[in-house]
Amino acid sequence: MTSSLVLFSRNFLKHPRMLGSLIPSSRFLVNRLLDQVDWGRAATVVEYGPGVGTFTGEILRRLRPNAHLIAIDTNRDFARYLTRAFRDDRLHVIEGSAADAQESLRERGLGRADYVISGIPYSTMNPELRAQILRTTHDLLHQDGAFLVYQFTRAVLPHLRQVFPHVQQEFEPRNIMPARLFYCRRSPDRRANGRREARPRAGTASDR
Repeated sequence: MTSSLVLFSRNFLKHPRMLGSLIPSSRFLVNRLLDQVDWGRAATVVEYGPGVGTFTGEILRRLRPNAHLIAIDTNRDFARYLTRAFRDDRLHVIEGSAADAQESLRERGLGRADYVISGIPYSTMNPELRAQILRTTHDLLHQDGAFLVYQFTRAVLPHLRQVFPHVQQEFEPRNIMPARLFYCRRSPDRRANGRREARPRAGTASDR
């Protein structure tokens, strides 16, 4: 068992409501969610709850050289692990709350985000905190930005629809547990059926 998996599992046992899953996301889930990103225009990406970096590493692999990734986690163990594991100037690891994401961007001289990626468990979260995070996310996104969410139930859907006028859904069964994906936008997606036209990819994420 790798050190990252040990760390993730240990923290799940300590904080199961904060993580939502005993095992990090599968490569199928990672690739499916990140395929929604237009990497050519992704200058600022925010990740809520990066954990041991299953998504973080793949985001950095696809992110252009002059872009920024803001990874926000309330868990000190995860924040410290990410700082050690990823030596990349584009990555800014923040130990803090997603509710303060807008302030975190301003402190680093960054404007609005192009994408926010999130797997934090909204269904077990304090309702006031959940509402604050969703509203903050809406406000920090560019008008044509997207909030890409993965969860293990559809419980968050009505809360997303209260904030975002355009929410599309997908399902990824090749994950432990099978995942629900929600693509939330402030403006209608210009791509047909919410999916990007097929294009060659630089590769796919490997299992972590």
